[in-house]
Amino acid sequence: MQSMNPKILIIGGVAGGASAAARIRRLDADAKIIMFERGEHVSFSNCCLPYHLSGTVENSDSLVLMTPERFANQYDIEARTKSEVTAIHPESKKVTIRDLNTDSTYEESYDKLVLAPGANPIMPRSITGIDKNHVFSVRNVTDIRALKQYIDVNHITKAAVVGGGFIGVETAENLKEAGLSVALVEGAGQIMMPFDSDMVQILHKEMMDNGVDLYLSSTLTEIKEDSILIKSREQEKTIEAEVVVMAIGVAPETGLAREAGLGIGETGGILVNKNFQTTDPDIYAVGDAIESFNRILGRPGRLALAGPAQKQARAAANHMYGEFDRNQGFLGSSCIRVFGQNAACTGLNEKTAKGAGISCDFAYVISPDKVGLMPDSHYMNFKLLFEVPTGRILGAQAIGKGNTDKRIDVIAAMIAMGGTLEDVKDLELCYSPVFGTAKDVVNQAALVGLNVMNGCYRQVPVTAVRRLVESGACIVDVREEPEFQAGHLKGAVNIPLSQLRRRMEEIPKDIPVYIHCRTGQRSYNAVLCLQGHGYRNVWNVSGSFLGVSLYEYFQDKAENREPVVTEYNFK
Repeated sequence: MQSMNPKILIIGGVAGGASAAARIRRLDADAKIIMFERGEHVSFSNCCLPYHLSGTVENSDSLVLMTPERFANQYDIEARTKSEVTAIHPESKKVTIRDLNTDSTYEESYDKLVLAPGANPIMPRSITGIDKNHVFSVRNVTDIRALKQYIDVNHITKAAVVGGGFIGVETAENLKEAGLSVALVEGAGQIMMPFDSDMVQILHKEMMDNGVDLYLSSTLTEIKEDSILIKSREQEKTIEAEVVVMAIGVAPETGLAREAGLGIGETGGILVNKNFQTTDPDIYAVGDAIESFNRILGRPGRLALAGPAQKQARAAANHMYGEFDRNQGFLGSSCIRVFGQNAACTGLNEKTAKGAGISCDFAYVISPDKVGLMPDSHYMNFKLLFEVPTGRILGAQAIGKGNTDKRIDVIAAMIAMGGTLEDVKDLELCYSPVFGTAKDVVNQAALVGLNVMNGCYRQVPVTAVRRLVESGACIVDVREEPEFQAGHLKGAVNIPLSQLRRRMEEIPKDIPVYIHCRTGQRSYNAVLCLQGHGYRNVWNVSGSFLGVSLYEYFQDKAENREPVVTEYNFK
């Protein structure tokens, strides 16, 4: 920073803007810092907004982390709320502001400018009734207060949430926890797109089990006074809804940048360099509005998360004062709680990796999250994606009742360090029966991945099992007889692992044989046993019976189709 006592303006007062302001103050005690926020509040907790609906966050005032008064008293930062920046004039280094309280306009000059306007909820004008007063979005504290007040004052009992991303799912959960009947409408064939279809079915089941009506592959076409109209597979359906929450996604707020002649990236976000400078070196941009960099794909991308926004804000502030940060892009690590299930992911999913032309494979394991003797031990579904033939870790997904975030954080760290299956296999992780297992699910997934990549055995995914059953493939269930009787794949033959060696002649060698157990461990041992006795055409069913059951359950219910199992058993 060349000038003494520089004047720095910041547009946007939430994660990116507030973090930039605080960092600048720590670097420069004399800078004049003014932060403009169009809304009523600065520095509020976006991610906690849905939890006010259920009363988990009882007082909406708690969502506001800082006030203009505290910014002024603690940091000597001037935070102006209800102040909308309407234009940027790079040639004169000024901005035009409209005071929303008085509807007057004025100008402020700057030495440096930080853009952190965030992203706007998408509200398609093509939807009839989108402007009705019982239609809401969830972007800030004002929005969530208005939504909750409308529900409480009007004694609302039926709600529809449109969009199955993080905000949509969390809003649906909290509305259900508040006692409402909730329908969730999603245009894609699944909710939570960062997860692959073989994993996300667990979340579909969880939402159904907790009374949320899911309408997938469905498009909202009209909003009426007490219902909505959706279209699915060319058929229209009416759903009762006294309040509608739109959560179909966000679009980066780039209007100011475009009008000021700043560059826009290929993904639609504000174009920035490694130091988060826009095409005007005196203007920086951070947060949801910018085009960032997908570290694994090696190409531009956008990510609307608070963590990356805060890191970007710090890096931008540092660069103003001659410090340089490494900009390695994002991995996309995230997590969510869906009723009783915790879900977390990082890096690429299988769909994205294959869509990008990356040669990859995966390990899918279902393992206890802690020692099985512990009363709160539960299965954790874990999927680890790796590059072939290098074994480089590309991503992971975990869903279960236990600490999925812990496991995904481990994988995120490994990806950041360029880790491979060999590295993950040898990770020394904390162990105690109440916290995990001696060979954690993370280690187990790496071991399975190495076996698959090195050709120790072959696997088929749970997504292929319906086709195998319907085609009459030879499927051998190696669980014990009581387990088999409680529910099994139709057409499967039960040869328990404990009887396998003496009944091996019952298994044909001249056709493909697909082996499964409950979670994949016993079937893995069975496959190796058969291979050791000369069988060359045997396959392990990844995820086994539990994985197949979880994958098929929702689709069977939603499509009213014939199950491939005699009876579902999720215990």
